[in-house]
Amino acid sequence: MDLGNPVLKLCQNGMLAEAQGRTSEARALFEEAWAARTDDYDACVAAHYLARHQEEPAEILRWNEEALRRATAVGDERVAAFYPSLHVGVAMARERLGAEAAARAAFLRAAEYDAALPADAYGEQLRTAIADGVRRLS
Repeated sequence: MDLGNPVLKLCQNGMLAEAQGRTSEARALFEEAWAARTDDYDACVAAHYLARHQEEPAEILRWNEEALRRATAVGDERVAAFYPSLHVGVAMARERLGAEAAARAAFLRAAEYDAALPADAYGEQLRTAIADGVRRLS
C-alpha cells in the first residue's frame, strides 16, 4: 500500500481506529478518504472500507457495488486482492435483502478469485465465508 497516497493513509488510519474499537472515528476517516479520492483506485479502496461501516444491507450493497465498479475501472493487479472480499460483501448484503439467487451467484463469483486470497487468517476467513454461503444457498 502506497502510504504516500493521502486516501490510502486515511484508510490505514481508519483501519487502525477500527481495530481499536473506535468505529465512529474509523467511519469518519473512510468518509474523508471517499471525499479525497482522485481516481478509480482511490475510490475502490475508500468504498470497500465504507461498505463495512454501513448498517443497512442496501447501503452495504451499494458501497460494495461501487467498489466493484471502481475496481473494474482500474483493471490491474492493484485491485486483484479486493475482488473476493467485495463479492462476499455483495453476496452477504443480497442475502440479507432476500435475494438468494443473486447472493449465491455473488458467492460463486467470489470463489473465482480464491487464488487472490492470502494464505493467512484473513484469507481463510473469506474462503470459509464463501464456502458457507454457497452451501447455505444451494
